[in-house]
Amino acid sequence: MTNTQLLKIAKDFGSPVYVYNSEIISQQYKRLTSAFKSVKKVKINYAVKALSNISILKLMKSLGAGLDTVSIQEVQLGLAAGFKAEHIIFTPNGVSLEEIEQAAILGCQINIDNLSILEQFGTKHPDIPVCIRINPHVMAGGNTNISVGHIDSKFGISIHQIPHILRIVENTNMNINGIHMHTGSDILDIDVFIYASEILFETAKNFKNLEFIDFGSGFKVPYKPGDIETNIEEFGEKLSTRFNEFCKEYGKELTLAFEPGKFLVSEAGLFLAKVNVVKQTTSTVFAQIDSGFNHLIRPMLYGSQHEIENISNPKGRERFYSVVGYICETDTFANNRRISEINEGDILAFKNAGAYCYSMASNYNSRYRPAEVLWHNGEAHLIRKRETFDDIINNQIKIDLKPKKEKA
Repeated sequence: MTNTQLLKIAKDFGSPVYVYNSEIISQQYKRLTSAFKSVKKVKINYAVKALSNISILKLMKSLGAGLDTVSIQEVQLGLAAGFKAEHIIFTPNGVSLEEIEQAAILGCQINIDNLSILEQFGTKHPDIPVCIRINPHVMAGGNTNISVGHIDSKFGISIHQIPHILRIVENTNMNINGIHMHTGSDILDIDVFIYASEILFETAKNFKNLEFIDFGSGFKVPYKPGDIETNIEEFGEKLSTRFNEFCKEYGKELTLAFEPGKFLVSEAGLFLAKVNVVKQTTSTVFAQIDSGFNHLIRPMLYGSQHEIENISNPKGRERFYSVVGYICETDTFANNRRISEINEGDILAFKNAGAYCYSMASNYNSRYRPAEVLWHNGEAHLIRKRETFDDIINNQIKIDLKPKKEKA
């Protein structure tokens, strides 16, 4: 997409607006599958939580992906997008047995990450195949906010509790057809991830009826020029070799599964916002936009950096700006960032806005959530309308609050 095309999208659909490029999503999907071409059976289950618009899910289906879901609502979205239940894996954390049973009744692959639910589910439904999520106690990423494989994580069953798992499986005679791990986002060291994979292989040897091993995801994407990223080709070569060796040892061709979200959609997304005010203080020049952490919370929540470009004046002289929002809180997107000279009314483009951006948006300050647009085959398609005041009050109930009459 060119800046001219993006400016037209902002004009036609209003700002702020999320824009996704389907070609980049397709390229990332093909890049990942190509990295594991030496493995006979590979399954990519797109992590719905990254970007859950139903049009994006349909695009994933057209590419051949399955879905990784974490709530019954995401399961329902997947079914509405046309996925068969058997192509949806349900990997929740801390949900009730009843919610897991709902997904099982629909026919999804169940993935359980705690001993209590494992025993309850196995006792009631021993014939329903179950995947077990293991916590390998390995941090493959650098940010503790998005690393979920460390020893104190709430996710997964500790590798030190394998004897407990085996006792439950034996006592309930349940069917374990998969083993899973997820170390978290931003994998920086491939060898550390391979080490965690060895733990998963050792665990898998305890189960004789496996159909797949799910290695999670967390592949790092670049967020700024020169930023490091997971070398997916090197990673694919190393893990494929070891996975094929394990299948020979196991005596069966297993499916190698992944659940990428950020890797597939992050770089495909842009967030366009208009500059309302340029405000000079004693030491700072603020560019105040028509958005805030109600639309894009990652910089405030995780300290993530999104490259910002002034697409209205891309060749202008660079100056230092602090880009902030209109929320009645501190909602700083960037501090003293070099950006082409900004004027009121300019459109700023935030890069890497495809993953965990719109899906984490809210109505804080009673602001409307923005529209979403998909750039597909050279055209802009509206895939979610901008909210209206009716959307804000739709589920609110007006009650009679007249003063209570005093007794005579």
